[in-house]
Amino acid sequence: MKKSTLLHKISVSVGTLSYLSLCISGAVSAQTVLVEDASEEVVLERIQVTGSNIRGADMEGAQPLTVLTSEDIARTGASTISELMRTVTQTRGGVGTFDTTQSGATSTSTPPGQAAASLRGIGPSSTLTLVNGRRVAASSFASGTENFVDINSIPASAVERVEILATGASAIYGADAVAGVINYILKNDYEGLELQTNYENTTNSNDHGALNFQMLWGKNFDNGSNLTAFFDYFDRKAIRATDFSQTRAPVLESSYSYLAKGQPNIFFDSTIDGNEMPAPNCPNELTITEFGEEICAYYGNEDDFFETPLETLSGGFTYTYQGNDITWRTDLLASHTKSTSFSTPAPINQVDDEEGAWIGIDTLDVLEEGARNAILDNLRDLSFFTQLDREIDGFQYDARFANPRTVEIETNAIRLVSSLQGYLGEWEWEAGALYSRSESEQVATQGIYNRYLYTAAAHGELCDTGDIAQYDSRDDILSCGGGTLLPAYNPFLVGDAQNDAILGLTQARPTRDGTSEVFGIDAKINGEIAQWNGNAVLLAAGVEFRREEITDLPSLDSQARAENEFLVDVFGFGSSASTADRNQMGIFTELFVPVTDQFDISFAGRFDDYNDFGSTFNPKVGFTYRPIDDLVLRGSWSTAFRAPSLTQAGVQLRTTRASFDCSVNDAVADLYCEGQGTVRGNNVLELGNPALRAEESETYSFGLAYSPTENTTITIDYWIFDHEDIVDTNMTGVLDRAITDASLRHCGVLDEGEIGISYLEDLCLVTDNAGNTIEDDGANLTEILDAWVEFDDPRFAELPLFRDHILLLDNTGTQELEGIDWDVDHDFQLDGGTLELGFSGTHYLTYDRNRPGSDEIESLAGTFLYPETVATAELFYVQEDWYVGAYVFYTGSYDDDIIRLRSREIDELIELGAIADEDDTRDVSSWTTVTLSAGYYFENADLRLTVDNLFDRDAPTAYGSGRGFDAFNHDPFGTRYTLAFSYYFY
Repeated sequence: MKKSTLLHKISVSVGTLSYLSLCISGAVSAQTVLVEDASEEVVLERIQVTGSNIRGADMEGAQPLTVLTSEDIARTGASTISELMRTVTQTRGGVGTFDTTQSGATSTSTPPGQAAASLRGIGPSSTLTLVNGRRVAASSFASGTENFVDINSIPASAVERVEILATGASAIYGADAVAGVINYILKNDYEGLELQTNYENTTNSNDHGALNFQMLWGKNFDNGSNLTAFFDYFDRKAIRATDFSQTRAPVLESSYSYLAKGQPNIFFDSTIDGNEMPAPNCPNELTITEFGEEICAYYGNEDDFFETPLETLSGGFTYTYQGNDITWRTDLLASHTKSTSFSTPAPINQVDDEEGAWIGIDTLDVLEEGARNAILDNLRDLSFFTQLDREIDGFQYDARFANPRTVEIETNAIRLVSSLQGYLGEWEWEAGALYSRSESEQVATQGIYNRYLYTAAAHGELCDTGDIAQYDSRDDILSCGGGTLLPAYNPFLVGDAQNDAILGLTQARPTRDGTSEVFGIDAKINGEIAQWNGNAVLLAAGVEFRREEITDLPSLDSQARAENEFLVDVFGFGSSASTADRNQMGIFTELFVPVTDQFDISFAGRFDDYNDFGSTFNPKVGFTYRPIDDLVLRGSWSTAFRAPSLTQAGVQLRTTRASFDCSVNDAVADLYCEGQGTVRGNNVLELGNPALRAEESETYSFGLAYSPTENTTITIDYWIFDHEDIVDTNMTGVLDRAITDASLRHCGVLDEGEIGISYLEDLCLVTDNAGNTIEDDGANLTEILDAWVEFDDPRFAELPLFRDHILLLDNTGTQELEGIDWDVDHDFQLDGGTLELGFSGTHYLTYDRNRPGSDEIESLAGTFLYPETVATAELFYVQEDWYVGAYVFYTGSYDDDIIRLRSREIDELIELGAIADEDDTRDVSSWTTVTLSAGYYFENADLRLTVDNLFDRDAPTAYGSGRGFDAFNHDPFGTRYTLAFSYYFY
């Protein structure tokens, strides 16, 4: 992809401005101004670049700007914006950019069917997304608690170009531009009709087809106006892990789950010898655990989807009226997105969410006599009490449901902008109004079951009306009023229609509805305020008012509520409930001072006031120096901020899972991880924190743009981000603080209003040597752990965590990024055509941040998910009516996440020879793929072919990922091709 510095991308007529400076200012919004002198009329473009409000000045010289033109987009073969962003070096690397590959049916981190682009891997909420220079409503379903713009709602066919400014820009745009800005410029001023169809698929034997239809129509009218309209339809089929040889089997046999799918194992607490027993009808070969048990194991790749079914329908128009003194422009963008997403089948727990659901002993009667007796011989004599307080002889079992958790989500988005532009004397003015709305509806269609109804069904207490029976304890009678009591559901009975029908009565269909709205008005002026050494000093100033509202409301059965001890009514399904609104007022100004003919300075400052968290001021200073016409030296310093997102400010209670990292804190490791440096996950509830501070950053950028020949451009930029007060949940830190803070330690479920860690209720039955329970001030947690091990003889010698720890969002720490971007382009003019060469990339010198729960600084560059270097090379031969070429995409190697694996997985890696011993490390290999791109231009048509991963390179193996590869930086699809055909009516 070419950067904006490419000479052949810019064509403007100029007066005294240097050719290079205008080239560096490419990819611009332009307003034509006629300048007359005694001899000739000169057409001078009054230009404005992303990252500046000033028109007519070389502002991009003070900061790097990458531009993808419509031709660049076509050459990549991208049918969606998320596909396009995977080709940009500044959005590659790290975990910020995501698409449906990372989403799941129950994921609140990557909402199903949606995608986001993130610069520098900092996170989607730290990248400001604009369309035609103005904001877009965020998705109402946050990424975790980070609000983001769903780029799947922007049709690629409507985009004329993409401008990417990968440096802090809050002095210009306000909040969220911490890592920079991505500005999608829509097509306008088109005349004619263009029809295009794209077909995409893999060369795999399975059908992974994606079909895209596009239409672009435009007409100029006699009154000086133009209407450009577009339409886009995209339909993609699902892609599953089991479709590919690389991911069909688990990467490690030891990465299993005890929770068998559809077939219960016998829970270890139910057996005489304390070992798990295998499901008697296990469809697969039994697995030997690290305890020597035989179990029916489950591997997540069985139900893993890399791409979910996705259908989008979008359209819109741009209307421009050019009068004598005023320009009126109105943009409308509307989209409808529909997706289905899948997650692993839900675990079956007890009604209070403890492990090991209970079942009656008579359920074993459906087994063959030998299998039944073998189980009975090893079962302890146990009984349990049902929901209706009936005592039944039984045992516990380990299982998950057979059907994957499945949700369908539909999103409707609309964005309307209308603006007026004109002149007051020599001053240009512009005013506009914006309304943007994103509305999503989600419903669970399969694999979600009501915990109370299911438990009643398994214990023979469910009526055919779908209600739980009534129990008369005096006569030991169950009754159903007007209904009939059903037989008990038997999880050991396979393929029985009546049994399956009973399970069907317990299915739930939780919903989630969200709306995000933005209304804004802005006005600004732009013009010359003085002359300095014969050059114009330019000023831009303006005001902006913005109101944002967001609601995210799940159905009652998927909410954690205090009245039911924060227990969600359904198994394995979390939700986020939030509602918030915000008013913001911003005042901004910008000054461009040409100190000399070679040296320019720019100043910018913006003051923003929020009605809910305060105010902030962010300055920016930039310079450009041209010692010769072919060389520009540039630099800038700025600050940026991100106000706590509306979801972070308004989250009422979010059900999710949080990880704590034992490798960063020895005390936490000794108490909760048997001294191992693993990462553990627990169910938690997140609460909004009114004391959250805004995230702040300070950015430096220094670089050069050099054009030694008319066909050569070289840009090199060095940059630093210092990012503070990052908002996140910090369970590791809370566990560490709880060692000395008794207010954070609770046995059993927390009461409403309490914050902290929930421990198994029975833990309060033991004390330290001084007689303190874990809830008491001064309790010695090491002594309590010793007492618990002696008291309970648990399988794992660690303090037993229960469920639904309640944590506040917090400003968890800082991170510092430092790196180099480069872009080298050269065109060889040959007889009959042009040979275009390009080489661009990003190298991270530093990516340091404090580890949550610790003041220790970890260096992420070169560690798991964070390659130090990403780069792209391109070579194209272009003639007037055809082109052919290739992209070479490179992702550097980095450390695998070995330290966080379980001991049984480490043992298997040693056995495989992947590592030498438990303290060894390994690298995830670098990955280089080639994309072939070719096209032919007929008189009224284009034909294009793109082949991704031409040589069918497998994704590098990453044992630190349960999938066996890094889904953020690699993909397992092998060779994919896209065929596009366009026809033009003039």
